[in-house]
Amino acid sequence: MQAGLAGYALGLSLILAIGAQNAFVLRQGLRREHVLAVVLVCALSDAVLIAAGVAGFGALTAMVPGLERVMRYGGAAFLLVYGARAFSAAWRGGAMLEAGTGAGGLRRAVLTCLALTWLNPHVYLDTVVLLGAVSAQYADRLAFGAGAVAASFTFFFALGYGARLLAPLFRRPASWRLLDAGVGAVMWAIAWALLAG
Repeated sequence: MQAGLAGYALGLSLILAIGAQNAFVLRQGLRREHVLAVVLVCALSDAVLIAAGVAGFGALTAMVPGLERVMRYGGAAFLLVYGARAFSAAWRGGAMLEAGTGAGGLRRAVLTCLALTWLNPHVYLDTVVLLGAVSAQYADRLAFGAGAVAASFTFFFALGYGARLLAPLFRRPASWRLLDAGVGAVMWAIAWALLAG
């Protein structure tokens, strides 16, 4: 249970940062265009990458002694830097939700979503490397990975289908500041746990 909750918390904190993929899901949700297809593409892609990270990292650490320790400290450093960036964004403020234009047809929406997911180098760092490295800290890596996958599904479905409800809230910069501060706090807490463990 602890591993599953840790995987859920880390998976959610990594995915909360509003990047190109999340902005696209938000736009599609606000416009109510192909929402199911878009959120499924995002969540299933994350599930594949998380499974690869959790399964592959365990095998790799068994073959390369000391790699787990290097990756643990590297993962903590990554989380500290990203947490600092989230705190910096919270301090600066100014972010606002813009609906923009949708993707058009279903095929174009799915292809755009696939490109934003699979051509983004950060997605590999977050899912395969970082989640894979952190999962090695837990005896039950499967539960950790399942928690991270559950966070991905929860987030994308909530984002896609809850976009209309969130629109008024995230038109206020103060909401983005609170979100960024919360993301930073979760990332720093997990970094501390990595360094302490």
